[in-house]
This record gives sequence, structure tokens and C-alpha cells, in this order.
Amino acid sequence: MIKNLKLFLLTTIILLAGINTFGQKYGISNKTLDNGLDVIVIENHSVPLVTVEINVKNGSYTESPEYDGLSHLYEHMFFKANGKIPNQEAYMERLRELGATFNGTTSEERVNYFITAPIDSLEEAVQFMYDAITSPLFLEEELINERPIVTGEYDRNEANPFFHLNQAVSKKVWWKYFSRKNVIGDRDVILSTPPEKMLTIQKRFYIPNNSALILAGDITPEEGFALAEKIFSNWERGEDPFEKYEVPEHPPIPMNEVVVVEQPVNAVTMMFQWHGPSVGKDPKSTYAADVLSFILGQQTSKFYKNLVESGLALSVSFSYYTLNHTGPITLFAQTTPDNFDACQKAIFEELERMSDPDYFTDEQLENAKTILTINEQYSRERATQFSHTVGFWWAVAGLDYYMNYIDNLNKATRDDIAFYLNNYVNEKPYVLGVLTSPENAEKIDLILNIKEGELEDESN
Repeated sequence: MIKNLKLFLLTTIILLAGINTFGQKYGISNKTLDNGLDVIVIENHSVPLVTVEINVKNGSYTESPEYDGLSHLYEHMFFKANGKIPNQEAYMERLRELGATFNGTTSEERVNYFITAPIDSLEEAVQFMYDAITSPLFLEEELINERPIVTGEYDRNEANPFFHLNQAVSKKVWWKYFSRKNVIGDRDVILSTPPEKMLTIQKRFYIPNNSALILAGDITPEEGFALAEKIFSNWERGEDPFEKYEVPEHPPIPMNEVVVVEQPVNAVTMMFQWHGPSVGKDPKSTYAADVLSFILGQQTSKFYKNLVESGLALSVSFSYYTLNHTGPITLFAQTTPDNFDACQKAIFEELERMSDPDYFTDEQLENAKTILTINEQYSRERATQFSHTVGFWWAVAGLDYYMNYIDNLNKATRDDIAFYLNNYVNEKPYVLGVLTSPENAEKIDLILNIKEGELEDESN
């Protein structure tokens, strides 16, 4: 098969003129086909395998309430009957013939599907993925059978107390458009969705000019681009979904608010959440956020020492999740009922001090950049995992953001971190969720010093 592919290359070399090679230290090259499909090749010859991955700009951020969770359901239905394969059983049999493993994931701003196959099955694997993404059938019987599997994931999540905490906080933080952050979806919507709705999603988002094909592993850019041209060039371009179906901007959190979630737990968990930066609007703050989160996560930080080593908290974390449509900033702290008030007050004191020039040292700042750089470089060792990383950043921030990430990360300064804190955390509205047992809820005196009030009802 590879010999045939190389012969094919001789007749298609003219098509490769549009290749953009980012730099061989990453092993990444990319090209956009005439139909708008972004093709990304990640060259890694360590093992004779290639991951064939398709990323689509879809996910919960595209979902109004009547579609809440259908990006996730679509992910499950991808591995079913299509124009070339009559049913799921035949689908699985074909994967076994290819010697391939497979999976897919759904997040807020990206859905991806991937198979990893031996190099001898490469062309057949790419054809297999083409058939799956371009001609799904959404058979009624397969949809009926898959619904309880998807809701089963919902059931397993509901068994976790932290799921209830996260949902309660999210409904307040994303108060107007909660469905656009609710990846797992709404149970009733999932159980009642007909095939027609799935076809609507396909026609709207599953088009080449809203997708990226990644070929990662034992393959050269020339081989990858020629194969993509051969198999995917007939995929018909569609209307830009985000021109016709604009994603609404999340309005700010109106006021500080608290929500108490009672579950059978021993410790008390506090979850603070703020609206963070959008990578499309304020990319500079996303680098500062990553550096600060790393500094605060170390046991040498004042944040850790003043909260955990002091005995006030059992554990703490401070993080930012990079997204294009408002990424959340989250502070977690676990404590005991007896230490709840003292721990809460100490957290507010730490937040006030974070912008002080001496809150972290120059050495801590430089160490954070160095270790984050090393971790990022190390993550590229495995072609399959690397393809998922590249696909995520392609969808959320654009490939240029990822390719320049380390350079921009190392430019982050104290002023950038102070800007990030002052614009997104300090004196900014937040939601505080408290997870505790019913017994401990009665003992905890919630001294929150926030204004009373209710958020507006969610609407679109």
C-alpha cells in the first residue's frame, strides 16, 4: 500500500505547493485543501503506527437548550452505520480487520474522533474515517440503543458528589447560556432526540471547512497531504456555521453568590469560579494564567504554605481552563467543618496578596516557565496523544497559538500576571460552591460577606 501511495505522490506533487511547515522540532506540517479542510501531519517514525484523527469545531458551545448534549450523543453515533458500513457490528469488524484501536471525545469547543492503525492499513484507515464522517446514517434502532449508554454516563457522574458541585456552580457562573457549557447534556433532550436532529448537526458542523484531519505517526508530510487530497478532496464544503448560527457571548456574573450542595461527604469543599479570559480576545492573559497556576500549585508557594501547611486546608488548587468562549478560573479548597470559616477568610487574604511584588520570587517565576516548557516538549513524545493536543488547540485557539505557545509563555512577566489577576479575579464577581454533608451543613456558619440577590432566569 505504501508503494502505491508513493507512486500516487508522483502524480500529485503539484498539489503540495501550499504546504506550511511550522518547524521540524515539532514535526508538524499543515495544508488547507480547496474544500477548506485543514490537514495536519505530525511526523514521528518511532513506531510503525499512524493515528488518523478528525477534529470538528463542535461541542457544548454550539448547543442551545433544545440541543443540550447532542454533540456528545453525535460522538457516540459516529461509531455506527454509514454509507459504506451497514451497522455497528460491521463497523467493529472492519476496525478489527484494520488492526485499529478507536475512540472519541467531546468537550466545550471540540469533538474529535480517532483510530490508530498499523502503517500497512493507513490508506484504508483514512478511507474508513472519510466514510464515517461524510455519510452517517443515524439509524433509528441504533439511536435508540445508544441513548441509554449515553445517559448511563450521566448516571455514573451523578454518583460522584463533585459532579453535583460542579453543576450547581456552573449553572450560576454561566447563568444565561448554561447549555453551552454543559458537555454531558440534558437527559431529557438526549432521550427524546430523533435522527433528524442528528442530521441537522451533521449538515451544520460536519463539513470540511469546519474540520481538521490529523495524521500523526510513521508518515511524511508528502505522503499525508497526498493521501488527504486523494480521499478527502471530494468532501463538499458547507456554509460557515458560525456566520449563520452565532455563538452568544456569556454575560458577566452579576454578583457574588454562594450555592451549598449537600452530599454524603466527610470533608468540606469550596469551589470558587470566575469568568477568565477568552483566548481569542486576550491571549496574553492565558499565558500569564498558566504561569501563575503553576507557581501556586507548588508546595513552595505562599499560597500552599499559608493554606495547607498552616493546617487550614487539606488541599488547594488554582487553575485556568483555556477556551475561546470564556474560560473559567477555578479555586478549589478542601477543609474540615471546624476550619471552614478560618480557611475561607485565609483564601480571601491570599487572593488580595497575589498581586503583591513579593508574593512569588523571580526564581519561582522562571522555574514555572522552564518546567512548563519541559512538560510541553515531553508531551510530544507519543504521536497519538500529541495529535489530540494539536487537535484541541486547533479548534479552541488556532494552530498558530499552539506553535508559538512556549515562546509566548516565556515572555510572561509579573505585570502580565498582575493584569490577569486585576482584570479577572480581584474584586470581580464570583460564584462560591460549598460541598458538605447535611450534618455538617448545619454546623457551618457561612460568613460570605456577599450581596443577596438572584440571577436572571436562563434564556436564549
